[in-house]
Amino acid sequence: MEAKSSKVHIAMFPWFAFGHMIPYLHLSNQLAQRGHTITFFLPKKAQSKLQHLNSHLHLITFHPLTVPPVDGLPPGTETASDIPRSLTHLLATALDRTSDQVEAALSTLNPDILFNDFAHWAPDLASQMGIKSIYYSVVCAAALRNVSVSVAPPGYPSSTVVLRPHELRLKESINKPYGEGVTFQQRHTTAMARCDAISYRTCQEIEGPICDYIGSQYGKPVFLTGPVLPKPSTLTPLQDRWAEWLGVFGSGSVIFCAFGSEYIMVQDQFQELLLGLELTGLQFLAALKPPLEAATLKTPHRRGSRRGSEGGAWSMEGGWRSRQY
Repeated sequence: MEAKSSKVHIAMFPWFAFGHMIPYLHLSNQLAQRGHTITFFLPKKAQSKLQHLNSHLHLITFHPLTVPPVDGLPPGTETASDIPRSLTHLLATALDRTSDQVEAALSTLNPDILFNDFAHWAPDLASQMGIKSIYYSVVCAAALRNVSVSVAPPGYPSSTVVLRPHELRLKESINKPYGEGVTFQQRHTTAMARCDAISYRTCQEIEGPICDYIGSQYGKPVFLTGPVLPKPSTLTPLQDRWAEWLGVFGSGSVIFCAFGSEYIMVQDQFQELLLGLELTGLQFLAALKPPLEAATLKTPHRRGSRRGSEGGAWSMEGGWRSRQY
């Protein structure tokens, strides 16, 4: 009798943020390298920004979703980078309203496994279709535990990897509505409770005991993918101006600061961050979004000392920068 093929068809359904979609695509590349077929759900406009990261065009197929309108969400919003953080709960509502599209696609494609994170309803949907589901988190396992130093539960494996009192303010945000009838925390706890397995983008050597604890709490197998980092790209070399600027300085003498595409500071935060970097006495390169009060990075920003300044202001450059997570 001919042996059953070990190759499987996997569907990926990450949160509509590049900090989630890109790691999911890196994992897709690793799985495709092993011969598995991938269908990747994503917003329509995100495809053009992710296409160049698809290393296996014959095995990884993008399946664009139409992001439906939601009251209060700016027209044309498709990803978290299109809006301030204060509106992402509305994007979560839009994500949930793609459930009909996802259900139709899964019914037609009939994959073996579904990977998801923010769509708390996806495991039940997959189960109804006979599809195994895996909750895959692109952030560290400890970040999702929200364990307080003062009330660490029995069996929790660390007395140090916990939230300090001043960090417990995080609980205020994770317990607020994040979509219709669901909080941020409920999205994740529901997905982990209903899925067939849990997976984290972390390592056994770093978070093994915490992942084992999570598995015991949910009664699920927990798989660790490691960092799943892509090979350094040689297709888009550093621009000459930046290569020449960085080439002047020795190893370990330049600070690089990047908060990602979703974090937008107010003017005072923006200025204080740059002043703090300047106080280190080192050269620095900061990749940031313009502050809320400024339309572009070309808007003048006051600074402290005049070291390395141009006319008393930091040198600012705007524009899209391709990057990998």
